Order: sequence, then structure tokens, then C-alpha cells
Amino acid sequence: MEESSGILGALFGGVFFLVYIGVLVFLIATYWKIYTKAGKPGWASIVPIYGTIVYMEIINKPAIWVLYLFIPFVNIYFGILSVIELAKVFGKDTGFAVGIIFLPFIFLPMLAFGDAQYQGAMAGEKVYDDGILDRG
Repeated sequence: MEESSGILGALFGGVFFLVYIGVLVFLIATYWKIYTKAGKPGWASIVPIYGTIVYMEIINKPAIWVLYLFIPFVNIYFGILSVIELAKVFGKDTGFAVGIIFLPFIFLPMLAFGDAQYQGAMAGEKVYDDGILDRG
């Protein structure tokens, strides 16, 4: 009896491990594609702190935001803002950003592998005839 439960436990653990690795590879591919769409090296997405600095470049925010992400509770606010900015620089609206926040395993691949194009610094900004930017 104990022997069969040990085999079942090992089998379950092995299957769980393979699913985990599959999800991890899929997430790496997703972020890699987002970075390359933005004109940044894909490998930067897998380097811990440097990848976040590059992410801030993609969303046109200062590198100091990386430090804000290490402050408890403040990181939630700046994390949400960064996701909204990510959606904007790819030409998506705030509703899409809400989708990324609550269903990232669906909306991030849509951003990465879909037809969204990186629009860069001017995304979400309107330039009026007098040259004044509206960042609203």
C-alpha cells in the first residue's frame, strides 16, 4: 500500500513539474516577444533587475520606478501604473490593462503574439497644433 502511494506521489509530482516548466517556458517566450516588439533585446526579459530597467524604457518611465517596485504597498501602485503604460505603448486602452492585471496569462500573450504594434513614447499622447502635449 505504501509503495503504490509513493509511486502515485512521484507521478503526480513529475506531471506537476512538467506543467510548471511548460508554463514557465511559455511566459519567457511571451515576455521575450514583447521586448523584441518594442525593439529591445529579448534576452533582457530574463535578466532579473536589468530586465525591469529595460521594461521601464519600453514604457517610457524613469529607471527610479524600479526602486519603487521594491517598496511594499508602493509597488502595487507603480505596478498597476506600469501595466497601464505597457498597454498604452502598444496602442491598447485601460480596459486591456485591466485584463493584463486580472488575466495576465490571456492578455499578455495577446499583446505579445497578436497584431499589437509598439508605438513608443508618443502613444497615448495627443499633440495639439501649438505643439503642446496632452498626456491625459
